Amino acid sequence: MEIRQGAYLITDNKDRIDIDFVVSSLQTTYWATNRQREIIIDSIDNSIFISLFKGTEQIGFSRIVTDKVTFAWIADVFIDERYRETGLGKWLVQSTTDHPSIKNVLLQLLKTRDAHGLYEQSGFTRDECLTKRNK
Repeated sequence: MEIRQGAYLITDNKDRIDIDFVVSSLQTTYWATNRQREIIIDSIDNSIFISLFKGTEQIGFSRIVTDKVTFAWIADVFIDERYRETGLGKWLVQSTTDHPSIKNVLLQLLKTRDAHGLYEQSGFTRDECLTKRNK
């Protein structure tokens, strides 16, 4: 998948990802602060992921965990701070939910602490999510 919009590119091409950018960015988020580099890399390797670029610089990321039929979990969505409030986050979320592997999946889920408005623009609702954590 490749979608262009002016100087910006959204792609799921594994050869394009800047893994150092993704790891360092995720480790600054409230949800992945304590994730080790190896765990982040393994989670990416076992997911569909989307990278957002301005020219050759990666500035955003999201990933999808899915069976491609009944369930898709959207995770680790972020935009570099310099590019927030520009509409790129909305574009990244919409491109993620429209990814060919999941656009017809029956249930798309995600969890957020502070970006409900962004996700509601893409059709998500504020339903309660149950979680179980393994140690």
